[in-house]
Amino acid sequence: MPEVTVTEQVAEVTAELAALEDPKIRRVNERHGDDHGVNLTGLRAVAKRLGTQQELARGLWATGDGAARLLALLVCRPREFGRDELDAMLRAARTPKVQDWLIGYVVKKSPHAEELRRAWSADPDPLVASAGWALTADRVATKPEGLDLAALLDVIEAQLRDAPDRLQWAMNTCLARIGIDHADYRARALDIGERLEVLKDYPTSPGCTSPYAPVWITEMVRRQHDGA
Repeated sequence: MPEVTVTEQVAEVTAELAALEDPKIRRVNERHGDDHGVNLTGLRAVAKRLGTQQELARGLWATGDGAARLLALLVCRPREFGRDELDAMLRAARTPKVQDWLIGYVVKKSPHAEELRRAWSADPDPLVASAGWALTADRVATKPEGLDLAALLDVIEAQLRDAPDRLQWAMNTCLARIGIDHADYRARALDIGERLEVLKDYPTSPGCTSPYAPVWITEMVRRQHDGA
C-alpha cells in the first residue's frame, strides 16, 4: 500500500475531529472565547492513539481549526519548533485554550522559552504580552533566580488595573505567585492587591480559591503552613 502523506493524514484527522464536534460543547466554549466543540477527553484519546508526530502537528496547526490546533499541541515535539516558529504560532493563537496549551505544553519545554518570555512581556499586543507574563509567573514559582521581583512589582503596580482582560489575568497571577512564593515580597504584593482591587468581585465557585490576589496569597500560604 502507498504511504499516507501528511496532507492525507491531516484530512483524515480533521474529519475525525469534525465527527466529534458537539454543538452544546461549542456553545459553552464560545462563551469563554474558544472556538471548538470537541470534548477534551475525546481529543486526548485521539492524541494518545496518534502518538508524537511533528509533521502531522505542523499540518494540523496550519489548518487554523481550534480543535486541530489543540491536537497539534498534544502530538508535537516541543523542542523541534524554532524560536520564530513559536512566535508566529503564538501570534496566530487568538483563543484562550489554544494560547494556554501552547504556552504550557510547548513553549515552557522549548529551549527558546526564556528569550520568548522577555520579548513577549514587552510586546505592544496585549495577547502576546499576556503570554510573556504567564511565562514570568511560572518562572517566579519554579526558577526565580535572576528575576528582579521588585521591578516586576513596580510594573504590576503601574499597569495591572488598566490592563486588558487576559493581560490583566496573567499579571495578576504573577503578582499572586510573588506573594505566595517569596516571603520577602509578600507584604508588598498584598498591599498592591488590596489597593488595586483587581478581580476582587470575580465570581468564584464553592471550594475554589478567588483569583483576587490578597485572598489567593493568604489561602495558599495558609496551605503551605498547614502542610509543613
